[in-house]
Amino acid sequence: MNTSEGENLIIKYFTNQISIAELEKLELWIKEGNNEEVFKSYVKVNFAIDYSLKQFNTQNTKKQLLEKINKDKKVFRIKSYYRVRLIVAAVLVIGLFIGTYFFKDTVFYNTLNKNEAVINKIKKGTDKAVLTLEDGTSVALEKGTKYTKDNVKSNGEKIIYKYKEQKTQEILYNYLTVPRGGQFFVSLSDGTKVWLNSASKLKYPVNFIEGETRIVELVYGEAYFEVSSSINHNGSKFKVLSNLQEIEVLGTEFNIKAYSDEDLIYTTLLKGSIALYNFNKKNILKPNEQAVLDTKKNSLIISTQVDAYSEVVWKRGLFSFKDKTLKEIMKVLSRWYDVDVVFEDKSLEDVKFKGVISKNQNLADILLLIKKTKYIKTYEIKENTLILKK
Repeated sequence: MNTSEGENLIIKYFTNQISIAELEKLELWIKEGNNEEVFKSYVKVNFAIDYSLKQFNTQNTKKQLLEKINKDKKVFRIKSYYRVRLIVAAVLVIGLFIGTYFFKDTVFYNTLNKNEAVINKIKKGTDKAVLTLEDGTSVALEKGTKYTKDNVKSNGEKIIYKYKEQKTQEILYNYLTVPRGGQFFVSLSDGTKVWLNSASKLKYPVNFIEGETRIVELVYGEAYFEVSSSINHNGSKFKVLSNLQEIEVLGTEFNIKAYSDEDLIYTTLLKGSIALYNFNKKNILKPNEQAVLDTKKNSLIISTQVDAYSEVVWKRGLFSFKDKTLKEIMKVLSRWYDVDVVFEDKSLEDVKFKGVISKNQNLADILLLIKKTKYIKTYEIKENTLILKK
């Protein structure tokens, strides 16, 4: 099993999708001596070099790790309907930027200085959005609030539209705007499911007209689409409009990342196929392919065999980074934690990390671990601005 396959198993493990067979493969992969450097590179993200690498007892750590995996495999066989979370494997293998609730059962827990906490009021993101109705009225959607109107119902954490027969062919539109520090799920009237990431906006019909092409627009931001098949809608196609491109599907699952403050638009296909139209050209994407549109250069590059799974783990409560710069990572975190980030030393922007970040942990824990890599000596939080210092 190569490195990429090993990393994919780690991602599947963290999203609770790993099977017993895959768990055994992961165990064998960890045992292979050639994976030691990869192993260390993941550990490096989570723990300081002086804590984890200078005195790093690879064999001893692997032994403890494998013992923990074998123990959990037994639990998995006894209760196969549960998704097993291997806490120690989670921390040691992937270099996860996780919170202290994961550290409690790890061999490195005592190496972390628990007194080194950041006192701040920055909160992690949550389910929230603003619904703009066809008449321009705005409705705040968040936990604890309820909204019901005609074929629309929300419990404050998601919003569901039901198909409703209408006498006229007039199409009325709603907008769903997710602010920084938010995420939201919407089920459209045709049964299509859409997950919206932080700082995203979607325009869609309150009710699709039966038999006609179903069209929505990702105004900006990131969204994962699970499109209801055209078979269920008299063959009507589904189209997603976004900046400089149009996507046509019959029924599939894909992700679009099109933030207004970024020059690149990423379209990643997981299942089925999609037709991508831009610059008067048509491109067909297959599963695990990604189209990267450069809005400045007006160019398009299609990458084959990308790790599509890692591109969409955000909707499962994770952010996955593979050789991403600190600047790219902080841009993602700024949206989720609704905080502005300033680099006092611009050279910090290009430092690269790899690993997976849990969306459920506090920003202070993430900053503490990044600081322990020694790339950053200190940081400062002033109200809603995070200042990173070298």
